[in-house]
Amino acid sequence: MRSESEYAAFWRDVGKTFPSLTGAPSTRYYFECERWLCETFFPPLPGRSLLKTDLWDEAKNTQILRWLAERGARPHGVDIALDVVRDARTALAQHRSGLVVSDVRALPFDSAAFDLVYSMGTIEHFADSDVAVREIFRVLKPGGTAIIGVPNKLDPFLRPLLVHGLNKLGAYPYGMEKSFTARGLRRLVESEGFRVTAVSGILFIPGWLRMLDLVCHTRRRRLSTITGWLIEPFRWLYRHVPAVRRHGYLIACIASKPPST
Repeated sequence: MRSESEYAAFWRDVGKTFPSLTGAPSTRYYFECERWLCETFFPPLPGRSLLKTDLWDEAKNTQILRWLAERGARPHGVDIALDVVRDARTALAQHRSGLVVSDVRALPFDSAAFDLVYSMGTIEHFADSDVAVREIFRVLKPGGTAIIGVPNKLDPFLRPLLVHGLNKLGAYPYGMEKSFTARGLRRLVESEGFRVTAVSGILFIPGWLRMLDLVCHTRRRRLSTITGWLIEPFRWLYRHVPAVRRHGYLIACIASKPPST
C-alpha cells in the first residue's frame, strides 16, 4: 500500500503524462450518462454552490463540471495533482470557479459550504474511503444533495476482475481501485450521516470496450469510428431501458444531508 506522499506523487505523475480522453466515443457516452444523472437528481442549478471531489474529468475526460457551470452552478473543485488543477482551470476559463490542490480526505472548506457535491470515481482510490465520505458530509449544507459514485463490484461485464488483472500486470494507469456493491456503498454513505434517496449508475458498457476505445482515440484515432459503432447499442440501452442503469460499471448513491444536521 502506498504512503500518503507516494499516493500524491503517483497522481502528480499521472496528471502530467496522461493523454486527454475528451472526444472519444465512450467519453461522449460517459458525459451523456453523467448529464442524465445530474439532471435527474440535482435540484435546479442556478446560483447553487457545487463541489466536485476531483478534477480528472475537467482535465482529461467529460468536463462535466463545465457543463454544470454553464447551467448556473457555482463551480468549485479539488484535485491532488497540480497539473490536473491547471488543466481544469483552463477548461473552466469562462467561468468563475474555485479550483484548488487538495485531498478529498481533508477538504480546505468550511463546514456546510456547498449546496451540492458531485463525486464520481474518487473515493475508491484509497483505503479510507470513509474519511472522504465524512468530509463530503461535513462541507455539504443541511438539506444539500450529494451524488457519490464508485466502481460497481457486480458489473455484469466483470470490469473489477479486468482491473484486478491489469493491476497485477502493472498495466492499469489509475493504480489502486476498490469496487463496491450498491448495498456496500449505501451502507458506507449512510454510516457517515447521509440519507440515501436513490441508487443509480452510469456507463453500462463492457470495461474492455471502454479501454479499447480510449486506446484507439489516443493512438489510432481513425479506428474510433469502429469502437463508436460498438458502443452505440449500449448507449441505446442506457437511454431507453432504465433497468440497465444500475448495472453500469459505476454505481451511484444519491444522498441528502438531513436538514437538522
